[in-house]
Amino acid sequence: MSALHDSLAEYLAVRRALGYKLEGTERLLGQFLDYLDANGADQITVEHALTWATLPGRGQHWHAMRLGAVRGFARYLHEIDPRVEVPAADLLPDKSGRAVPYLYTDEQILALMQAAGTLRIAHKTATFQTLFGVLAATGMRIGEALALDRADFDADAGTLTVRNAKFGPPPVWTTRLGCCS
Repeated sequence: MSALHDSLAEYLAVRRALGYKLEGTERLLGQFLDYLDANGADQITVEHALTWATLPGRGQHWHAMRLGAVRGFARYLHEIDPRVEVPAADLLPDKSGRAVPYLYTDEQILALMQAAGTLRIAHKTATFQTLFGVLAATGMRIGEALALDRADFDADAGTLTVRNAKFGPPPVWTTRLGCCS
């Protein structure tokens, strides 16, 4: 295992201690280090990072994402070793950007729930109406809501326990629901 692989393990440990999950990033950086090993390189350079990031693949967004993973790792290493080159943020910009958040009005949420009521299967109707209501009432992310289990709801206390939130710690949080007491 090269010194870069050791540094990668340290980098991932530090980032995970801050609450990041990094499964995809770990895989990408492992592939990048394999690329460096195959090319006899023991140092991160902008040239190597750019060449690896733009290998034939899925297109511009994929290339920008790959380079972004290397950029974060290179920035971490640059603090330890100033010889490590950090690719510029605008080198492969991701033009797709993030989706603009949209907050639904109470009327729009009710319309969604009413539309879910037109589904032919009663179980699906109840599931979607409940999902939309939980999302609107709590502000949870969709992944958090989909991971809920019956045991996470305490009707007596009027609480909902959320596990595996996006940023990890705290691993569990509870929200007080105003509808159940």
